[in-house]
Amino acid sequence: MFAPAVRAATYGRIALTGPSGAGKTYTALALAHLLADGSRPAVIDTERGKSQLYKGINGWDFDVACPQTYSPASLTEALGVAAGDGYKVLVVDSWSHYWSGVEGMQEQADRRQTGGNSFSGWKAARPDERRMIDAITSYPGHVIVTLRTKTAYVVEEIEQNGRRKSVPRKIGLKPEQRENIEYEFDLVCDMDLENTLTVSKTRLPMLRGAVIPEPGEELATTIRDWLADGEETMGPLAYRTEALADDVTVEQLRKLHADVRGAGLANAPVTDAEGHPMVLADLIVARGRQLGAGRPEAVAG
Repeated sequence: MFAPAVRAATYGRIALTGPSGAGKTYTALALAHLLADGSRPAVIDTERGKSQLYKGINGWDFDVACPQTYSPASLTEALGVAAGDGYKVLVVDSWSHYWSGVEGMQEQADRRQTGGNSFSGWKAARPDERRMIDAITSYPGHVIVTLRTKTAYVVEEIEQNGRRKSVPRKIGLKPEQRENIEYEFDLVCDMDLENTLTVSKTRLPMLRGAVIPEPGEELATTIRDWLADGEETMGPLAYRTEALADDVTVEQLRKLHADVRGAGLANAPVTDAEGHPMVLADLIVARGRQLGAGRPEAVAG
């Protein structure tokens, strides 16, 4: 059914890409602290704790988790834990590990292939990847991810002491993640070794094509104000509260399940009443079982 369009207040999904040394971690932390409005951001640090080198800079204080393996399912769980702990801003530095790192998507696809058919492995691994992406896009807070890019060198002509000379310059190429991943984000920015940010994709009209040296407070304020300019809508945490209410009925859970799927929040990361991470639709189904609904289809059907 069609209905009038509603502009809803929402949270940002931001991706920062670039080669090593481009300032992705620093910029992600700068944006995170400004978007957090005084609360503590959280960082999922896959870079051997590199983010913690910035603790105390500019007064920054944040919590960190340092996983050693990077399966998509593990990131979905980590997002659920972060949502349950109430973090309003979450940084994943870097998200590339969940593609090419230990237990990442590439390893998952290799491990799950059958009969020498590589496509079978990707088909088997895709649902975990889809749930991970859905968890990022439906997380009840801002999410900032960094992405490594493959690097190459180009030779540039520069003038030095009145003479022209050729010098090599490192540039970033394709991000280490699956093709077309930029469609999942509100803002995708490429960073270079001069710490200059170039907006390559955005839903924010005022940032289209922007080039920003050493981005910080002004960029974060622009993002926050644009995203907040809309009507308040029901988010994953509000649906969770309804599902866990003492007086909820099976019939109400059926409607809640349908509403959650209609809102695109079935895979939103949350925690159950005991603090275990899961996605929202599974929480509603599990709550139905607790109330004696019997088969999960009694709620999910």
